[in-house]
Amino acid sequence: MVTRTLWAPQALLPTGWARDVLLSIDEAGRFSSVLCDQGEAGLSPQIERAQGPLLPGLVNAHTHAFQRAMAGLSDAYSADCRDTFWTWRDVMYRFLATLNPDDIEAIATWLYIELMRCGFTTVVEFHYLHHDPKGQPYRDRCELSLRMLRAAERAGIAITLLPVFYAHSGFGGAAPTEGQRRFVHDGDSYLRLFSDLQARCQQQTFAVPVRLGVAPHSLRAVTPDELARVLAFIDRSDPTAPVHIHAAEQPAEVQACQATLGAPPVAWLLDNTPLDARFCLIHATHMTPTECERLAASGAVAGLCPTTEANLGDGLFSAPRYLAAQGRIAIGTDSNVGVDPFAELRLLEYGQRLTQGRRGVLSRSDASVASSLLRSVLSGGAQAAAQPTSQLAVGGRADMLALDGENPDLCGRQGDALLDALVFAPLRGPIREVYVAGRRVIKDGQHAEHARALRDYRAVVSRLLAASA
Repeated sequence: MVTRTLWAPQALLPTGWARDVLLSIDEAGRFSSVLCDQGEAGLSPQIERAQGPLLPGLVNAHTHAFQRAMAGLSDAYSADCRDTFWTWRDVMYRFLATLNPDDIEAIATWLYIELMRCGFTTVVEFHYLHHDPKGQPYRDRCELSLRMLRAAERAGIAITLLPVFYAHSGFGGAAPTEGQRRFVHDGDSYLRLFSDLQARCQQQTFAVPVRLGVAPHSLRAVTPDELARVLAFIDRSDPTAPVHIHAAEQPAEVQACQATLGAPPVAWLLDNTPLDARFCLIHATHMTPTECERLAASGAVAGLCPTTEANLGDGLFSAPRYLAAQGRIAIGTDSNVGVDPFAELRLLEYGQRLTQGRRGVLSRSDASVASSLLRSVLSGGAQAAAQPTSQLAVGGRADMLALDGENPDLCGRQGDALLDALVFAPLRGPIREVYVAGRRVIKDGQHAEHARALRDYRAVVSRLLAASA
């Protein structure tokens, strides 16, 4: 049964741009028909009109929601000028020690609304807060994971929830530190958590699309034996579930992995795990040319977070080589110092321009940079999330963005020129409407929960700042 029909003056379909597009959405929130060249003049007045061109919704392939409240709190003056990823991590540990479940839900709800207003319709939550501030399990071991799902429901965003397995502070099975006490599981307790979450998701109907996967944090936080156990478990319980893992984010990590396991992280994963299209390697920044080409050939996705990687001084991903090898990419906002997918794509290209001294580094021969990158992250994001999104096509989930046709940087533009403006023009608020599974969650640029979510978020941040003063 058709529950919603929407007409748009132009829309980005899998085959390219089309004009006068009529999209019908069924009661399951999927496209039941997509028709082109359906002139507006002959349409029924009851059919909805999009307020501008339509794009598929984007997937945020990697985020830690609670870190949104840290934005701007970890960049104070460093007297010895040695502020690194590792010193930032210490700040993060001190920050999260004060968060309670209500705080975590409030921060995530606000972040998820922000993400949708910027164009994300699906979020992949790499969720590693499991215990209370003393490191003790909650009475309900799923408490904080369920808070993520409630936040997604309040915001109306589709979510792939990845409970994180984090057991050690470094390679070789090093004991976890005090700052990591809210993350840590052993193999048994992690698999119990995941099994409980599976049961809850099977028993409960959520108001948004929900998908579960696993996230062994990294090779420094999980031993090879522990990783093998998690992968064997997920193969038995849900062989289509996504598997995400941090890899080769920092040179120190690569060196320690080489010293302990005899290979750098990406090479070790390629040689010792069934790395395939289910996997998303987060960052994969420091790869050799051979690793880069092998990762591309594996069918796995590289989950890139350019703004966070720049903020932490991680380095630049080998995008030209990887994309030339037909590698698949997705984008994420990671620590959420930025929440705009188009800004992530801009920085991905600009980083390459700054190092290579030329423009248009990541464009294909038949498309602009913006068009090339957007199409790549639409398909790669859907794969990383394991959700049927990111295409305006029959059978796909009806996740879409209506752009503001009156925006001065968009008005009068057609086709890929719109994408060029979204990525490279100084736009503010270019998105008017957002739909998730056919349900409109952003109207005229606003969300129904905006005022309440903002009030709750401000209260949390104010309390945290007062406590740390």
